[in-house]
Amino acid sequence: MSAKNVLRGIHYQITHPQGKLVRVTRGAVLDIAVDLRRSSPHFGEHVAVELRGETGEMLWIPPGFGHAFLALSDQVGFAYKVTDYYSPDGERTVLWNDPQIAIAWPVNVDDVIVSDKDRAGASLQNADLFD
Repeated sequence: MSAKNVLRGIHYQITHPQGKLVRVTRGAVLDIAVDLRRSSPHFGEHVAVELRGETGEMLWIPPGFGHAFLALSDQVGFAYKVTDYYSPDGERTVLWNDPQIAIAWPVNVDDVIVSDKDRAGASLQNADLFD
């Protein structure tokens, strides 16, 4: 569960990379997938999709991609199906506001609620990424 303006991400696992099928069960989010594979012609690019609980739409985030979302409604419920187990030692975070990724978040950055972990994420340039 998340509240309005909570921003989570950009998260991924460098060991035990996970594919994620995500959907919103309640409310709405702006969901982001970022290509973190250095060998990809789309490295550093992202897609942004609004997911709403009432539509049932889902987003597939392949292994090698980072994931982030911004809660757009007062309450958000989120459901994940993942291809591998959670590996805390392999968890990494890229800064949600990295200028190289340039995500156009639809909210004033002063209103965003970001955890200390997400605030301390690495820049894309300095992050531990996929080949």
